[in-house]
Amino acid sequence: MTEQLINWGTGAYGRPGEARRDADIAAYREAVTDVLAELAGRGNSVSIDMIEAVLARRLREPEFGAVLSAVPGGPAAALQRVLHEVRTYSYNARSAADNLTAMIRIALLTQIDILWWGYLPPFVTDNDVHKSPNLLHLEALRRDFKLLFSYRLQASTLFGRAVRSAERRAAPDRSPRTAGLRFPSARSELVVTLNQIADEFAAEAPAGTPPLWVTSLARSVGHQQHLRALGYSAMLPSAHCVGYAADVEMTWYKQFRADQALQSVLLDHQRAGELNVIDEGQAWHLCIRPGVGRALRLIPERP
Repeated sequence: MTEQLINWGTGAYGRPGEARRDADIAAYREAVTDVLAELAGRGNSVSIDMIEAVLARRLREPEFGAVLSAVPGGPAAALQRVLHEVRTYSYNARSAADNLTAMIRIALLTQIDILWWGYLPPFVTDNDVHKSPNLLHLEALRRDFKLLFSYRLQASTLFGRAVRSAERRAAPDRSPRTAGLRFPSARSELVVTLNQIADEFAAEAPAGTPPLWVTSLARSVGHQQHLRALGYSAMLPSAHCVGYAADVEMTWYKQFRADQALQSVLLDHQRAGELNVIDEGQAWHLCIRPGVGRALRLIPERP
């Protein structure tokens, strides 16, 4: 298993996206916040046409151009991706975006993921995920107690779903309300980074807080499209579809007064230039930057 962890695979290193400085990405995030404030300032009079005009104007600014010029297809393709989310948005309780402004925020911040990993070919089918030599399959690591975070597998049978439903009724707060992992697989770098985050979270959270809970890892494009059809805010392209993104539970930790500690850990890694973090409500999305996690141990060493 250790040899598996040393074999990091190929990757997109040397592509234009890797050359973007931390300062450029930080300025991009600030520009996203400013655009959202401009849209919010227009109140209830905001129309789809007005949103499109604002985005077409603002995404030409240097703060956006420094990042979007390096994504696949350049600024024009990025604008079309964001506008597509605007034009097709409709409220759905399953979506992480409870309004159009939230969808715009998620779509704009997702472009950072695409900057880093948009040049890699995605896993098109579920079979591509299952058979990929570049992904670690986590069940063996979990059996060997080499994971510091928790997850549950998606129930695959009618009986399994009935049991899961009964468990939720009997103890609704015992675990997060999530379907579980369809694919318990991820890139080695991401697994190492999640272990590091879990270790830091355990040190910062109040005593008795359960370990970091991961709700999603690798996905196929086909599964991502299925999630979109169900109403979830599943972006395409997605770093999930190349194995470099994860979603971690957030809302569930409020009962342990640990959600602020987890947010702090994630945002510290973002400020260090290691992650792109997107607040998606119940779960937060994180994507690692190229090179992150490659020189770390699977199990972090404590001083």
